[in-house]
Amino acid sequence: MNDEFKMIEEPDENENNTMKSKKHKKKRKKLSKKAKIIILVVVVLLTVIGVLAFVLLTQDKNSAKTKEPEKKKKEITKEEKQVQIVDLSSNSRPYAVMINNNKAVWGYQAGLQDAYITYEMIVEGGITRMMALFRDKDTARIASVRSSRHYYLDYVMENDAIYAHIGWSPQAQSDISSYDIDVINANNSSAFTWDSALRNIAREHRAYTSMAKLKEVAAKKGYRTTTDEDLLLKYQAEPLDLASYEGAVPANTVRIPYSSSHLTSYGYDAENKVYKRYQNNTEHKDYVTGLQYTAKNIITYKVHNYRLNDGYSGGRQGLNNVGSGEGYYISEGYAIPITWEKHSRSSKTIYKVKATGEELVVNDGNTFIQIQPDSQTLTIE
Repeated sequence: MNDEFKMIEEPDENENNTMKSKKHKKKRKKLSKKAKIIILVVVVLLTVIGVLAFVLLTQDKNSAKTKEPEKKKKEITKEEKQVQIVDLSSNSRPYAVMINNNKAVWGYQAGLQDAYITYEMIVEGGITRMMALFRDKDTARIASVRSSRHYYLDYVMENDAIYAHIGWSPQAQSDISSYDIDVINANNSSAFTWDSALRNIAREHRAYTSMAKLKEVAAKKGYRTTTDEDLLLKYQAEPLDLASYEGAVPANTVRIPYSSSHLTSYGYDAENKVYKRYQNNTEHKDYVTGLQYTAKNIITYKVHNYRLNDGYSGGRQGLNNVGSGEGYYISEGYAIPITWEKHSRSSKTIYKVKATGEELVVNDGNTFIQIQPDSQTLTIE
């Protein structure tokens, strides 16, 4: 009995080993299956990651290849379209210099080619006077500097400029104080030199200045030398096709008489695409360079002028230059009709294309603004 019981309770050792072996094999089989699945998943993931990486790298390369020429193209385009007459990124305040235009100084005027805008208007005696605007220039000689007239202040203010002049009419003196205009003149600075070498003309016609001197005086006087005002004109670097504008006419010769004794005229230089400037049919030349002055743009319109009843026998003038009217913009061989509006003495003159009513855009270059008496005849041929 005891022997039988022992046999039931204690299985054979070989049988135990066999059972263990089977269990172990079963377990290994299970592990082997799991390992294969894990390896397969890893392989699949690595394959997917590899494919994605390849696709992304390929796209980046292609993208870089396509973007590189675009970048170069943009840089070239920006360079090509950059306006040259003024630095559009600058906030420098302009300087307006009163320029004598008595016949005695013809041949001695200097620096006008560096001005980005020059105004010409009638004064007493049938002659004209000019006012030249300079910005970010180092012009060494600006001549000859002469006295102020009150209506020129309207164009100083519309450009937010520092005003350089020698002397003034009573009206100009009063208005400079009333409008609190920053001025540089012979009474408050040493910005001017009277050229003793020019013995053949009167001393009153010999004064000249430079941008260095004007900037030095402005700094000493504590004048504001920056501006947040927009430029008077809008410039375009690419040439305008004025021939396609409604009302455009050829403009090879432009004649702008101011009186019976003064004629300003221009002849178109088609090769250089500028207008050569003349006074009384004589080439208007710079004293320093000897070169004839040229204009890229001409804006011309008429206003009524009249003699002031101020007791001065020389006949000082007044101008009805605040208001509106019509005129012409002339550039690169064509003239188009424009309108102008000036709502107050200190406000900017607004120029528009007459046919469209859109604000005038001008070619990249210097501009002469010719404000002509309405009693005179403008000729464009």
